[in-house]
Amino acid sequence: MAVLALCLLWALTTAVQPAPVAPLGGPEPAQHEELTLLFHGALQLGQALNGVYRATEARLTEAGRSLGLFDRALGLLGTEVEEDVLHLQAEATALSLGEVARAQQALWDTVRRLQVQLRGAWLGQAHQEFETLKARADKQSHVLWALTGHIQRQQREMAEQQQWLRQIQERLHTAALPA
Repeated sequence: MAVLALCLLWALTTAVQPAPVAPLGGPEPAQHEELTLLFHGALQLGQALNGVYRATEARLTEAGRSLGLFDRALGLLGTEVEEDVLHLQAEATALSLGEVARAQQALWDTVRRLQVQLRGAWLGQAHQEFETLKARADKQSHVLWALTGHIQRQQREMAEQQQWLRQIQERLHTAALPA
């Protein structure tokens, strides 16, 4: 900015052409006053331009800061959407797990009924059906156990993500407060 003011000052001094030498007692003192006023005006113009430059620079800095906050807010919104999707998936999985648990319970009830029926007489066909049902119940029990572990892991991850989101929101809120 100082270079701009010096350039402007130089341009003004070269633009002013010295007047032809007047006889003694002529308008020479007035020319010195005009030059002084001209230099003073150029200095004020330079100072005003410097003020405008600094104000514009401050506005651009503030706009950049606001843009950064806006970008972070958009990122948080994207994270919230992802978290909502994970939450919905966890709920759907929990519902499916409940249905599987009910089916397993019904299967175990059937196995127990068959076991009671077969206790006295081990008939070939009934015994094979019993073993098939028992194997199926064991397989579903294993699937249920695996799904339960998966649900618990998803719930832990969601809790961690929610904590992370709260921390980011607190930092964003703190960053948005006026200094």
